[in-house]
Amino acid sequence: MNLIALETEQRNPNTQSIDSMSTFEMLTAINREDAGVAMAVEKCLPALTQLVDEICRRLSEGGRLYYVGAGTSGRLGVLDASECPPTYGVTPDLVQGIIAGGDRALRKSSEGAEDNAEAGKDDLIRCGLKSRDVVVGLAASGRTPYVIGALDYADSIGAYTGAVSCLSNARLSQHAKTAVEVVTGPEAVTGSTRMKAGTAQKMILNMISTSVMIQMGKVYQNLMVDVQPTNEKLVVRAKNIIKECLNCGDENAEALLAASGHRVKLAVFMGLSDLDADKAWQYLTAAGENLSAAINTYNSREVC
Repeated sequence: MNLIALETEQRNPNTQSIDSMSTFEMLTAINREDAGVAMAVEKCLPALTQLVDEICRRLSEGGRLYYVGAGTSGRLGVLDASECPPTYGVTPDLVQGIIAGGDRALRKSSEGAEDNAEAGKDDLIRCGLKSRDVVVGLAASGRTPYVIGALDYADSIGAYTGAVSCLSNARLSQHAKTAVEVVTGPEAVTGSTRMKAGTAQKMILNMISTSVMIQMGKVYQNLMVDVQPTNEKLVVRAKNIIKECLNCGDENAEALLAASGHRVKLAVFMGLSDLDADKAWQYLTAAGENLSAAINTYNSREVC
């Protein structure tokens, strides 16, 4: 294993004296390094487009999305997956994060687990991976055996595979149909890929899940109309979304939210159409729960 050849493992000339800097100088140096991450991600947009479009196609046909990683990469995948249900109202099995070493590794380091390629395969088997699913492997170093094992198994049964790594010509890329290589370069602290590489992966995961959910009709304009109002903050957010869409006051927003069974998208459509919950839901389901499409259908029928 020649780690020194990897861009993520090389020494950063801009921070070689970071241990003797003042706190402000240290923070400035780290911030300057971070500033280039978004530009590195921008170069990956064509590959990300291909990956997102394939995920959308597969999910529309009943597939699921799995993120697979170890260490920081695995934790970021689990984080992104776990935020999809409350944000977009999807079931927990639609987007799943799998980390080497299991859930215990989320809190307690289990770095040795990443070296077991067979475990990556076994974890996907336990999850019931199907040919219509998508597996996105995450590895800053682009070489993690656990992730490669998972991708190879996914490919063997016909599932679509994507790879996200943080260096060029990554070994991981050779095991995926779509390779995203976001080259973030040497870290401020040599080899600490939870820094720039982790930031890049977090950005990419945000882009993947958000773009997929938008295309699934989980967003109206730029509002989270499938947000689940499960706590005080989210109830307020739900009411604000209804008020924004309908230009109404608190009282009307609260009444619509209650009448809809606390389904924000349904409440908005009820307000726009003056239909009751059952009839409004019929329009939404006929439109694949896409609010814009339901509105267009309703308006066109009203004109007729």
